[in-house]
Amino acid sequence: MSDFCLQILGSGSAKPTKNRNQTAQYLSLHNKSFLIDCGEATQVQMVQYSISTSRLNHIFISHLHGDHCFGLIGLISSLGLYGRTANLYIHAHPMLEQLLRPALNYFCRDLSYSVFFEPYSHSSTEVIYEDRGLKVSVFPLKHSISSSGFLFCEKEKERHIISEKVKFFNVPVKQIPLIKQGADFVTDEGVTIPNSQLTTDPSPSLSYAYCSDTMYSEKILPFIEGVDLLFHEATFLHSQLAKAEATMHTTALQAAMIAEKAHVKQLMIGHFSARYDDLSPLLKEAQTIFPNTILAKDGLTVKL
Repeated sequence: MSDFCLQILGSGSAKPTKNRNQTAQYLSLHNKSFLIDCGEATQVQMVQYSISTSRLNHIFISHLHGDHCFGLIGLISSLGLYGRTANLYIHAHPMLEQLLRPALNYFCRDLSYSVFFEPYSHSSTEVIYEDRGLKVSVFPLKHSISSSGFLFCEKEKERHIISEKVKFFNVPVKQIPLIKQGADFVTDEGVTIPNSQLTTDPSPSLSYAYCSDTMYSEKILPFIEGVDLLFHEATFLHSQLAKAEATMHTTALQAAMIAEKAHVKQLMIGHFSARYDDLSPLLKEAQTIFPNTILAKDGLTVKL
């Protein structure tokens, strides 16, 4: 079973509602956790949904509109109150450190841990985080200010050992890591046992793309092609297309068009305007183009 798990902490846009907090998502995989955007009161949502921050070391901020980053100072302060000691890394527009550092110096001067800002370019595509099992890339979106999408891709996984074959050929334990990586096994007699006899194919690597905020743009298609799950903002119904274009946002119909053109496996829409109490019309609109669409409701957990 995959440990690739996404939790929605906020699915609203600039104006919070009773049922929708401002944008924030919590991604967990490989015993690590990542926060994507941090709208106001994100830390409250974490408490509400019993989310542990012990494995949270990296935060990714898509752009510097308040509904995507106003929750940072409160979260950083509270992590200090919890006795955190591990460093925290914030990946964001270079301007964020200039804006946030004075507040940290004043309100969080006695933090028990260090906060580091990792700036990235909003005008290009680059890898901004990488570990043994995951790679995170950034790509430009089209919004009223510099905004970026994120692509979370698992690296190719190791092959699965066939235990009875390994035992039959007396494969030493020290050889197992190499065999998992695709190596053949050579016996003491010099006989080569092909890897295909010792292993089966690895589990498929999973991918998640996050696109908020942006207006409709097919330029993002190469970056999100074929992902297992795409989150794409759908602030308005298509009947409000003029409003969407004026504010450089997307309609539910347009988000579905992007999902269809990118051949993604599943679409999740969110960043809903506060004008919508009932979200079912947005879901139905998207499903007319891309049936495998779900709503990013606060509290929702999706396991890939």
